[in-house]
Amino acid sequence: MRETITYIRHSLQGIYPSGELQALIRIIMESVCGLTTCQLLVGKDRELSEKERSKINEIVKGLSQQQPIQYLLGEALFHGLTLKVTPSVLIPRPETAELVDLILNDWPADSSPRLLDIGTGSGCIAIALAKALPKAEVEAMDVSPEALEVAEENARVQEVKIHFRQADILQVAAEAISPVGIIGDVGLDAIVSNPPYILQKESAQMEQNVLAYEPHLALFVPDNDPLRYYRAIADYARLALRPGGKLYLEINPLCAEAMVEMLQAKRFKAIEIMCDFYGKSRFILATI
Repeated sequence: MRETITYIRHSLQGIYPSGELQALIRIIMESVCGLTTCQLLVGKDRELSEKERSKINEIVKGLSQQQPIQYLLGEALFHGLTLKVTPSVLIPRPETAELVDLILNDWPADSSPRLLDIGTGSGCIAIALAKALPKAEVEAMDVSPEALEVAEENARVQEVKIHFRQADILQVAAEAISPVGIIGDVGLDAIVSNPPYILQKESAQMEQNVLAYEPHLALFVPDNDPLRYYRAIADYARLALRPGGKLYLEINPLCAEAMVEMLQAKRFKAIEIMCDFYGKSRFILATI
């Protein structure tokens, strides 16, 4: 095992900072070999199997090309859960786990709200909510059938019941607000969404491993229309939420003021901007 750790370190030196490289070594050895940090420290003479060595070589090759470690392992941690991830879905972020906590602050564990997650991706938000609120009725939609396959598998593994459906919120909202529109969701207690919100111009400052490997469909919006998904979500929420129902959104801090103005124009109340762990305006809460 000592030789394998040295191999990983030498293969990835110069690509990753020393602190990140040490974290990657720990993650690889824990995921592939089932070793805890303590076991790594005391068991460096353990002989690895050929299968373990082969898997580690495959991961190191991917990391040398700056592929995200979560895609290489096929899993990511989110809100205490291990979820499957593929290049068809975004890797769940810690900020999004904070959004889940904001929602749970409003709903006791024994409550039974009806919740809808729009743009569910890996299903991370919907599944975390369903785990924490076992009496809740949780629904989730996404435009991508590949993403829904991942979300459905994650729900099965986590043993939660979620109603998934393939739908484009832009189309759903347009149909719902049309004169002859028929809305499927009525009387929802809450709608949550972490839609695409990164401006195209921001891509110049983004990490290459995100740009090259994560799905752009779930990341970017046009510079000239940064609120396109939020407007649709707000329009839909006005019809689907019960009186007093709540809207929870993860947002681009650059668009926080514009988001407040848009929600005010659509007659939402109690609009509140919340900061993430880094002090950035990352979430908006509003009531219908």
